Amino acid sequence: MTIGAERVTATSISETLAEWAANLDENSLPANVRQAVANTVLDTVALSIATVDTDYGQAVLEAADVPGVCTVFGDANTRSPMDAALINGTRGHGEDFDNTYEGCPVHSGVVVVPALFAAGEAYNLSTRRVALGLAVAIEVMCRLGAVARKGVHAAGFHPTSVLGTVAAALGVGVARGMNARQLKDALGVSASMSAGIIEYLADGSWTKRMHAGWAAQSGIRGAAMGGAGFMGPVSVIEGVHGLYKAFAPSVTEPDYGLLTSGLGEHWEAANIAFKPYACGTMTQPYIDCAVRLRARGIKPEDIEDIVCQVGEGTVHRLWEPLALKQAPPTPYAAKFSGPYTVAAGLCFGDAGLAEFTENSIRDAAVLKLASKVRFEVDPANDYPKNYTGHIAAKLKNGETVTEFQGQLRGGKLEAMTREELLKKCQANLDFGQWTGVDAAGLMVFADNLFTSNDVFSAANLRKR
Repeated sequence: MTIGAERVTATSISETLAEWAANLDENSLPANVRQAVANTVLDTVALSIATVDTDYGQAVLEAADVPGVCTVFGDANTRSPMDAALINGTRGHGEDFDNTYEGCPVHSGVVVVPALFAAGEAYNLSTRRVALGLAVAIEVMCRLGAVARKGVHAAGFHPTSVLGTVAAALGVGVARGMNARQLKDALGVSASMSAGIIEYLADGSWTKRMHAGWAAQSGIRGAAMGGAGFMGPVSVIEGVHGLYKAFAPSVTEPDYGLLTSGLGEHWEAANIAFKPYACGTMTQPYIDCAVRLRARGIKPEDIEDIVCQVGEGTVHRLWEPLALKQAPPTPYAAKFSGPYTVAAGLCFGDAGLAEFTENSIRDAAVLKLASKVRFEVDPANDYPKNYTGHIAAKLKNGETVTEFQGQLRGGKLEAMTREELLKKCQANLDFGQWTGVDAAGLMVFADNLFTSNDVFSAANLRKR
């Protein structure tokens, strides 16, 4: 590469990623990656449709009001590519029920599906290229997260937004057929568009919801600028003022091999996880434990105290300040409350969309039980490499009962089946009172992305 008059012989990370991505074709992807892409589409679209009529879903539609030809999932409206991506990403991520990655909780589906679908319709791309762009973006987003580990969250930022912007830009660039130089610039430019602070944790407000949509729209713009020749820093990933220095400074020695080693041979995209519960990733195994205690006949009124053994990196998001987490102020805040989600699992036997409403979070029995739920940090906890749950409930009769969940249900160690995913998809479509294509029809659409020779269209996902 050349910087001014000085020639540097080392290949940068952005050049490595760009060269790999520019030389891929859709026929080279293994079957498990294609399946992961299809499952991501299935999950993401249904979640976006489920939230069409929510207060935040309507607010983002009103705010993102530039007309265009791009589909807004589950809506009769169409928008510009950037606005469609913002709306779909915000709605899809709104209930925190979307896919995740266990190396770092990045939610790839709600960034890359809105970005690639909007770009596909805006630029009249082939369906097969859109599918390839989805695979590339998911892969890079997961790998970026594996390098970051807990670092982006520790700095006060949301990794889905920060890392998703860069991944989406690369995926859109690939779908548009850009060469390696253009893709390198797309990476360099898009990182300057990365954003997303996590102060929503203070009061359960809505900003986290928009982070995925913001990354999706920024990815489209970053790709467009790189494709037009707008130069971005070639050292944008590893540089002195690069992505990780800016957004994950606590990661003092990033392992960039996790980002570049085995590209095209080993696919992290095949390891994405799909959530069984509509809340934060790290609390899900604890809900499983709580649901099992309920199934054993343990009643909330029999419990004196509950202690959850947790990973240190989850404390600032799920457990502190403890009094606030025991009585979350909004349904959205409840999604990131260890005490509430454990109490919901015991009281309701589930933590789906219906368990995060104003009525649910004000339920007297749930709040009483949540006030008894506390945490202890387990130094041996594997988070973020693995997501486990460990609950010890002390009963009023003096007995202590325990439950342990050794992995994220829906994750790579206990993957969700296609049948389970279809059931989740249909339930979300039903929640949104959707009368269009059902889960089975959406599955056919998603499965055919890699084989279709048509120009891409998501018009069948609009409200008629």
